Amino acid sequence: MPSVMQMTGLGRSTIYRLMAQQAFPCPVRIGARAVAWRRSELDAWSQTRPAALH
Repeated sequence: MPSVMQMTGLGRSTIYRLMAQQAFPCPVRIGARAVAWRRSELDAWSQTRPAALH
């Protein structure tokens, strides 16, 4: 989760809220108590986001 938060710039609760709205990739289970996100899905999601104008 920390690396996903850093990559997206989103907080934990925002990521889970977007997942509930089916607007963010869901993680895949990699162990009994561990999940991970596919980098390709995060990259694809990122491409659909509007660019920041800073």
